[in-house]
Amino acid sequence: MSTVHGRSDGLLGAGGGAGPFGVLRRALRLLEAVDRRPQGATVAELARELTLPEAQVQLLAEELETEGYLVRLEGGWALGGAFTLLGTQHREPMVRARLQHRLEELRDELGAAVYFSRYHDGELSVEAVCADEDAPAVHEWADFRATAHASAIGKCLLAQLDHDARLDHLSRHPAARLTARTITETDRLLHRLDRQPATVPVLDLQEYSMDTVCAAVPVVAGSTLGCLATSLPLAQAHRLREAAELLSVRAAPLMLAMAV
Repeated sequence: MSTVHGRSDGLLGAGGGAGPFGVLRRALRLLEAVDRRPQGATVAELARELTLPEAQVQLLAEELETEGYLVRLEGGWALGGAFTLLGTQHREPMVRARLQHRLEELRDELGAAVYFSRYHDGELSVEAVCADEDAPAVHEWADFRATAHASAIGKCLLAQLDHDARLDHLSRHPAARLTARTITETDRLLHRLDRQPATVPVLDLQEYSMDTVCAAVPVVAGSTLGCLATSLPLAQAHRLREAAELLSVRAAPLMLAMAV
């Protein structure tokens, strides 16, 4: 795992900001720079144009290559075949297949269930879950759509809304007490959401279920307002912080896979 962290940390450096949003900005800038050089662009050329270290450009280019957005040519990097599908009826299945593959990889890396969720038309939707016998999913004993105030997924999505949208959601789904740790006071919940940094994972420490702990990080790509989350049985709660950190790193490639 340390090797993977080292590679990802290299992508999270300066030149576009920290965190997954910074990685996404650098990736899009790199694709634009390559597009301006149809005969191929060397790492040195790209590094000069983007004012980034060559090592960082190389790592980012290799990440884009795995998604099919870049390809190595004799003259350097060029746009890959994935772009031929963009804007066609094939795009949605392609994005969903890539998302599922990413989630499966992340589940195996974390040894924990992973989830991709969206907030759309005023409602929370868990759109993809990857779990297995060794990485069980959360038991949905109370409808996730009505318990956003108590789950890591829900709080992560609500944190991305403006104040009025949060109030609207809570007026339609009043905060009910699910466990002794659930926050049900609207003012207290809104205060916590206001203070939630965008780059820090949102945690659920037995607020939804006494048997499970969870973490979630935002995934914003185009019009998608979503989040990437993981859950662990309470007996493995000591692993949550490390899992949440890795989740933050892995959000960047997921955003890229969905945005481009």
